[in-house]
Amino acid sequence: MTSAHRLVAEGLALGYKDRLVISSLDLQVPPGRVTAIVGANACGKSTLLRSMSRLLAPRAGHVLLDGKQVHRCPAKELARTLGLLPQSPLAPEGITVSDLVGRGRHPHQGVFSRWSRDDDAAVAAALEATNTLDLADRPVDELSGGQRQRVWIAMALAQQTDVLLLDEPTTFLDVSHQVEVLDLLTDLNRHRGTTIVMVLHDLNLAARYADHLVAMADGAIYAAGEPEAVLTADTVRAVFGLDSQVIVDPISGRPLMLPIGRHRRLQPHAAPSGPDTAGQRLA
Repeated sequence: MTSAHRLVAEGLALGYKDRLVISSLDLQVPPGRVTAIVGANACGKSTLLRSMSRLLAPRAGHVLLDGKQVHRCPAKELARTLGLLPQSPLAPEGITVSDLVGRGRHPHQGVFSRWSRDDDAAVAAALEATNTLDLADRPVDELSGGQRQRVWIAMALAQQTDVLLLDEPTTFLDVSHQVEVLDLLTDLNRHRGTTIVMVLHDLNLAARYADHLVAMADGAIYAAGEPEAVLTADTVRAVFGLDSQVIVDPISGRPLMLPIGRHRRLQPHAAPSGPDTAGQRLA
């Protein structure tokens, strides 16, 4: 198990040029747990994650990792504890999968140190965990979108950090591989104690896999806590402008959101007519 690291945002104000995206935001990430950040497009989810990984400097406030401001930490020192998988990473042209995943070991390399057996083992384990071992010798730019995403996740795993931030890690993946990746991250958390913070668009996947759910709206945190407390019909309406019904998932026991639509409601179908014999329809 890894040691617990405390990641906190205090009074955070973030923006781009003349546009303020987030103002006076406070957030405490539960150490050793899985946190999912959800919200509508352009609500500030990715902006918050960028600042937590020191890619975006705050206009006010600060992000603290174990009491130290991340924006004042040496980059390599921070990268040994905190890793980031951004939303749209770019690979150098012609680089192979194994070489890209191997770059995750850079924070562990000293000025005069050489590639070690530990580095080989970390890369091999990351490739195997993401089912990309058979792609090791292929150029990254020849892969499909889903394959590339799994390779980037492998690089993040090879970094072997105690805190891992992921911005839409299921992007480009089909349903089967989405579940595979989230199972992998959950296992990483359960077996190593890695603190996971990830931005997800799928509310139901977020509620199923997260211990701690953060719902954002208009650059602020609308609700945060256990999924059962956060994922409610009122929250979905306030954050997404969507009418829904939230029930208990019979498999996971977590809340499950059933979208009804924008200001729509389900009505029983009076009687089958024509080819459409569905028992319910949207009114």
